Amino acid sequence: MDQLYEAAKKVLPNAYAGYSKLHVAAALKLKNGDIITGVNVENASFGLTNCAERTALFSAYTQGYRKEDIEAIVVTTNKDDIISPCGACRQVMGELMEPEAKVHLISANGKRQTLDNKELLPFAFQKEDL
Repeated sequence: MDQLYEAAKKVLPNAYAGYSKLHVAAALKLKNGDIITGVNVENASFGLTNCAERTALFSAYTQGYRKEDIEAIVVTTNKDDIISPCGACRQVMGELMEPEAKVHLISANGKRQTLDNKELLPFAFQKEDL
C-alpha cells in the first residue's frame, strides 16, 4: 500500500481545486502491478467536477482494464482528516471495481482506514437492477 500511497501523493498537487481548495488524489493498483492515478478536477459549474476516484477509474477503463484487473485504490487528500468518496464515486466504484477490492483512505497526516469496496455503498444500484 505504501507504493500506492506515494503514487497518489505525487500527483496530489496536480488537482484542479480552485473553488473548494480540497485536493484529492487516487491511485489504483492493478493485479499486474501497474498503477494508475487520478486527481479531482473542479469546474465553475460544480456538477461538471470530476473526482479523483472516477478520474483514475475512467483512465484505467480507457486503457482497457476492467474490474477484475483492479486490486486496490488509495484515496488521499491535503486535509488532516480522512475523506471518504462521495456518493457518485461510491456508485461508480461499486460498478467498476470488484466488491472485495480494497479501498485505502489516507489523510494528509497519515491517518488510515481500509475497507472492502462493497462496504462503501450497501445496496448499490447495479446493472442487474435495470
